[in-house]
Amino acid sequence: MDLGLNGKVVLVAAASKGLGRAIAEEFAREKAKIAMCSREEGAISAAAQEIERKTGNPDLLPIAADVSTKEGCESFVQLAQSTFGAIDILIVNAGGPPPGRFDDLDDTAWHKAVDLTLFSAVRLTRLVLPQMRKQGSGSIVYSTSTSVRQPTQYLNLILSNAIRASVHGMLKTLSSDLAKDGIRVNAVQPGRIATDRLIQLDTDTARRQGTSPDEVRKRYESSVIPMGRYGKPEEYAAAVVFIASPKASYITGVSLQVDGGMLMSMF
Repeated sequence: MDLGLNGKVVLVAAASKGLGRAIAEEFAREKAKIAMCSREEGAISAAAQEIERKTGNPDLLPIAADVSTKEGCESFVQLAQSTFGAIDILIVNAGGPPPGRFDDLDDTAWHKAVDLTLFSAVRLTRLVLPQMRKQGSGSIVYSTSTSVRQPTQYLNLILSNAIRASVHGMLKTLSSDLAKDGIRVNAVQPGRIATDRLIQLDTDTARRQGTSPDEVRKRYESSVIPMGRYGKPEEYAAAVVFIASPKASYITGVSLQVDGGMLMSMF
């Protein structure tokens, strides 16, 4: 299927590894022009080079920027726009807040998590809207988590559970407000996708339960995930790229879960 992404300008935050990296690679396969950022210049440059090698797409702009800061968000968007001259799609992605139970976390931890998870979404969205409104079109996708629908699955992820829910409240309001400008706003929620982040979470869970990360994974795959396995980053990326693309032109205000059937809720 031609998703209509050839030549479209896409910004993918936190794209040196994990889900962000997989998303950037999937857009590259669709021949989009991609600005991709990470805090570490070496890591994002290496990721861009590898994606170009695998896809043959040379239109990749690696940018060193920390999206948990105002300056980082501004640098990312400004460099992307000045290089490519347009912004068609924004993928808001960031490494998740660290695991921890409520009693483990002080104000500093909460402030850092808000900057990383909520304010990256607020700032990046604010920065791309003038160009998208000028064009009369745009697509914004927030990469979040299935925990916004079922927070009690992850009792040691209270930072993520609390703050990602606010991102979803923002997107639902924005989707209605921006529809008149031709701008769509959606989210995609990963379940248990096999990334370094999930290894970190499984390791923390195993420590708290006195078991091993392999045992944690086996439990999810045998009794929690109906499809019986963790997802692949490229499977998640395919869903993000579709919902961001012109082929999903009548979809806005949606939160799509990609979790192998793990969540039991209807909505």
